[in-house]
Amino acid sequence: MPIHIAQRLRETAAYPFALIKQQVDDLRAVGIDPVDFGVGDPTWPTPALMRERLKTAVDERATSGYPSYIGNADFRAACAGWMERALGVKLDPGTEVTSTIGSKEGIFHFPLAFVDPGDVVLCPSPGYPPYSRGTTFAGGTPYFYPLTRENHYLPDLSSIPDDVAHKARILWLCYPNAPTGAVAPPAFLEEAIAWARARDILIVNDEAYADLYYGERPRSILEFGKDGVAAVFSLSKRSAMTGWRIGWTAGDAEVIAAFRKVKTNIDSGTPAFIQDAAIAALADEQHVEEMREDYRQKRALLAAVFVDLGFPDCAPDATIHYWQRLPEHIDAVEFAQRLLHKNIATVCTPGPWLGDDCRGQNPGDGHVRFSLVPSVADTERACHAMRAHRDMLLA
Repeated sequence: MPIHIAQRLRETAAYPFALIKQQVDDLRAVGIDPVDFGVGDPTWPTPALMRERLKTAVDERATSGYPSYIGNADFRAACAGWMERALGVKLDPGTEVTSTIGSKEGIFHFPLAFVDPGDVVLCPSPGYPPYSRGTTFAGGTPYFYPLTRENHYLPDLSSIPDDVAHKARILWLCYPNAPTGAVAPPAFLEEAIAWARARDILIVNDEAYADLYYGERPRSILEFGKDGVAAVFSLSKRSAMTGWRIGWTAGDAEVIAAFRKVKTNIDSGTPAFIQDAAIAALADEQHVEEMREDYRQKRALLAAVFVDLGFPDCAPDATIHYWQRLPEHIDAVEFAQRLLHKNIATVCTPGPWLGDDCRGQNPGDGHVRFSLVPSVADTERACHAMRAHRDMLLA
C-alpha cells in the first residue's frame, strides 16, 4: 500500500552526520581503513571509573524499575555540585536541573515547551542541526543568524530585524562553539542576556563542550543570570560517554518546569544505573584533563599540516572541533571529496553541510570541520598522507 510520509519529514534534509558515516562505511567496504574526523564521536574508551561503577550499579538497580522522568535526586545533585565547583553557578537541583537523554534529545524537544506555530527560533549557522530541526518539528520557524570569522564567530544581534525578534521565542547559542571552536567573552554573554530579556526571548546556551578547552576555562551563561536563561550540558564528549545518552538542562526554574512537562510525556528517562555511572564521572577530573591533553596534541598536529599546506592557522580555543578556513579557490565539498581518495583516506565534514542559508549566503562555505576524535597515531597518519599528496589536495 502507498505510505503517506508526513510533510515535516519530507521537508527535512538528510542528517549530515548520517551521510558522513555512510562515506566511512563505503571506504571500509572496499578494504580502506579511513581516518575518520567526520562525526565527533570520541575513540577514547569510556574511562574505567564509569564502567566499573556501571557494573555494580546494574546489580544495585536490579529491581529499580522505571527511572525518574527528571533524573534521580542524587544525579541532579551531582550535576548541581559539578556546576558550582567548575563554574561557580549555584543551582537548586530540585527545581533548576533536569536530566536529558544526552544533549541532542534535550535540544530537539526543548522547543515543544515554548514554541507555537508561527513563532520564530533564532539559530546559529553553522550550527548543530537539532536547533533548527527541533524547531520545525514543534511547528516553529528557524531564523538563521551567521557566525563569521569577521565577527569572531559571535552573533551580531543588532542585525536581527525587529519583526523577526518580535516573533522569536528562543535564542540558541553554543559557547564554547561547535563547529568553530570559539569562546564567548563575558561581555558578549551579558549583552546577549540583556538583548533577549528586553524582547522576552528565552536564551539557551548549549554548553556541551564546557570542559574541553585549551586556555582559560570558558564562562557559563548561567554565571550572568538565570531569569529567562537555560543551559544544556552533556557527558558525551567530556567523559567519552556518547553511547550512554546522559546529559542535563539547567537554569530558570519556570523554564525547567515547562521542559520537564514535555519530557514526562515523551520518554521515561535515562536508566538509573547510567545515572550512577554519570555521578562517578562528574566527581572525577583526572580523566577530563587527560582527554584535554590528547585533544591538544591532535590540535597541534592538524594546525601544523594546514599551515604547511598554505592554509590560515585556525586552531580552536575550545571544543574537539577544528574549523579550517580554505583558500578562496578551493571548494569545501570538493576538498572533502579529495581527502576521501584511497591514498589519503581521510574523512572530514564539509562546512556547508553544517550551515544554513542566511539571506543568500551559507556561512559554512569555504570551511571544513575536522573532529579531533581519531587517535594521535591515526591523526599523524592522516597528516602524513595530506603532506604526501598536497598537489592533489591543492589542485
